[in-house]
Amino acid sequence: MQVTEIVEWTKSRSKVYIDQEFAFVLYKGELPIYGVVCGEELSIEHHRQIMEEVLPKRAKLRAMNLLMKRTYTSSQLRRKLEEGYYPPAVIEAALEYVASFHYTDDLQYALDYITYHEGSHGRRRMELDLLRRGISAELFEKAWALWEDRGGIQDECAMIQVLLRKKGYEPEGADRMQRSKMYQFLLRKGFSSEEITKALRIYSEDA
Repeated sequence: MQVTEIVEWTKSRSKVYIDQEFAFVLYKGELPIYGVVCGEELSIEHHRQIMEEVLPKRAKLRAMNLLMKRTYTSSQLRRKLEEGYYPPAVIEAALEYVASFHYTDDLQYALDYITYHEGSHGRRRMELDLLRRGISAELFEKAWALWEDRGGIQDECAMIQVLLRKKGYEPEGADRMQRSKMYQFLLRKGFSSEEITKALRIYSEDA
């Protein structure tokens, strides 16, 4: 294993390339400790220490520090570690570590998100938001079913009418552009076209 390139990443850290391929990031002060010298061979033992001791410990600590500040899905946490240029195997080890203590639980994350937004977002909006956070459609369905099992009920038609009142929407005086704008607003909230049409009709009749 020959160190073919060492590139400064930050003032204190460098990217190390072995046999022309990126391998890992080390603090500059660690390079001489582990015999990482450009153009020279990296010993098997030093490589093992870096990949199995130094980096896994650092990645686990990084993951824990991130989770102390806010909750993350596994996918979000993986992206944060990738930004730190941790090798894939090291990232997986760190994710397994925090998951073993239930610091990351994607099902619970999805359930908490649904519970928090059940009164303001339609189902479709919540599903799309969670998909962007790395929650699969299958896991969303499980979380939704669990939320319903715990008594969760969402009346989209009633929710839309509440939003219409909050927005001060007046159907009789609304022109085509205003109606279209309100319709698009409700779509972005994640409500279905069918429920929006139904709610607007009822709202107009009650106005």
